Amino acid sequence: MIDALPMPPAFILFLGALLLPFLRGGPRAAVALAAPLLTLAAVWAVPDGPIATVDFLEYQLTPIEGDRLSRLFATIFALMAFTGTLFALRQQSRLELPAAFVYAGGAVGVAFAGDMITMFIFWEVMAVASTAVIWAAGTEAAYRASMRYVLMHLFGGVLLMAGIVGLVAETGSVEFGPMRADGVATWLILIGFLINAGAPPFSAWLPDAYPEASWSGTVFLSAFTTKTAVYVLLRGFPGTEVLIPIGTYMIFYGIIYALLENDMRRILAYSIINQVGFMVVGIGIGTEMSLNGSAAHAFTHIIYKALLLMSAGSVLLMTGGVRRCNELGGLFKCMPYTALMGTIGALAISSFPFTSGFISKSMIAQGAADQGMAWIWLALAAASAGVFLHAGIKYPWYVFFQKDHGLRPQEPPLSLKLAMGLFAFLCIALGVYPDPLYAILPYPVDYVPYTTGHVVTMLQLLLFSGLAFFVMLPYMKRTLTITLDFDWFYRRLFRLGARELVDRSATAHGAALSDAEARLGQFITRIFRTHGPHGVLARTWPTGSMVLWAAALLALSLLIYYR
Repeated sequence: MIDALPMPPAFILFLGALLLPFLRGGPRAAVALAAPLLTLAAVWAVPDGPIATVDFLEYQLTPIEGDRLSRLFATIFALMAFTGTLFALRQQSRLELPAAFVYAGGAVGVAFAGDMITMFIFWEVMAVASTAVIWAAGTEAAYRASMRYVLMHLFGGVLLMAGIVGLVAETGSVEFGPMRADGVATWLILIGFLINAGAPPFSAWLPDAYPEASWSGTVFLSAFTTKTAVYVLLRGFPGTEVLIPIGTYMIFYGIIYALLENDMRRILAYSIINQVGFMVVGIGIGTEMSLNGSAAHAFTHIIYKALLLMSAGSVLLMTGGVRRCNELGGLFKCMPYTALMGTIGALAISSFPFTSGFISKSMIAQGAADQGMAWIWLALAAASAGVFLHAGIKYPWYVFFQKDHGLRPQEPPLSLKLAMGLFAFLCIALGVYPDPLYAILPYPVDYVPYTTGHVVTMLQLLLFSGLAFFVMLPYMKRTLTITLDFDWFYRRLFRLGARELVDRSATAHGAALSDAEARLGQFITRIFRTHGPHGVLARTWPTGSMVLWAAALLALSLLIYYR
């Protein structure tokens, strides 16, 4: 039975995905841009509380349930879908935009899911659609990366489903709300969420897969999977203290690997893990201040990270696929607009004053300070300097400002510049005037980011971090090397183990087959001795002898019958 079920906002994007393959030119662009805007309007039309219920088996599902947290995330997902579409309008792949719409729709669906079954359905829709976004690149490397990507996410989905089934069996309820990680079921759910967040030891799927997507596909990928994971952690596990060390590991893991990386998009991919780590720490702290900080940082991160990847995607498109830092440089001369956009994104991710990162990340640090977590506050401060090293300076320096390597690409087309300009404007606007963002956060905000102490402290961190970068510049020269991560185990060691297992199984199968053939040959030989042309049963028997045997068998039958 269905009770008052309106169209979920996610279905607008699904409908757009169905229409796009049949449209060309102007109508296709109009539908592609209109669908996310209509979704954004539908998001803000959803009131607080459950507005739709569906009876399924013995449970009541709530596919649409609104509150401040769900509306915040659904808003940025819809806005990202619009700006990403504007950036990707010139994408030649007929698969990417429809897949991206399904992907974004799945994220919006998760944001409004009031029960765990609905959440899981949209969660798996995202896994399939994001894989298709990677496929759309059409390269062998993208295909191989997508296979590793989908296997990891299906593994996480299996754990999540097992946890949901266990929890429903224990409680009898499918409601999606705060949980405690105190049992096998809730731990499985938590692990399923953390895999999508890029938490250890399964962080490597993100920098492995995202940079192999197309110049526009990586922009979509950066926004939805990890931030949906942040949303469900905010919804399901606020104040779970184990998230603090996990998030701290993610922060420094992302910094170290990004500093070692040579591929410009892999630098930014590692940076996603680093920034999600800040959000996970805030969720683990669990106060209203830190939870607001994690939610706000997820909102601003989607914007500035997409801006950074748009600038990288523009470089990739206009240079014909050049992506290594040691092959780039000097592009500010021929791509000044793109360089400016990348620099704004770099300043925002570094929490430079009057940018969006400054007004969101500082709330997480303040939450740690309010709880007396001095070591966590110091770790977050040090990590902020590390972020400036790898994303704030390294990325724009090596791509746009280092020694010229002779590349002379033009600026990207207008739609790409408009998309970058929109998100660059939001990076600065939210940094200068954060009140509109603070007004839609889950809890009332009593926080002033622009205090003298905070501004001076952040400027000191950034300035000394910048000085350290240029002092150590000779030691940071990029080379054609690779960095090993935990994925080495399932890409190399597990592969060797599987090959050894197959070889040994083949040997055992061959030996068993030979033994079976030998035994079958012996059996046939024995049958042949009895039933063959010269066997006992093939001989000519006298009639009297046969009558005697018949009589004997008849007598035996009578004895058995009358016994």
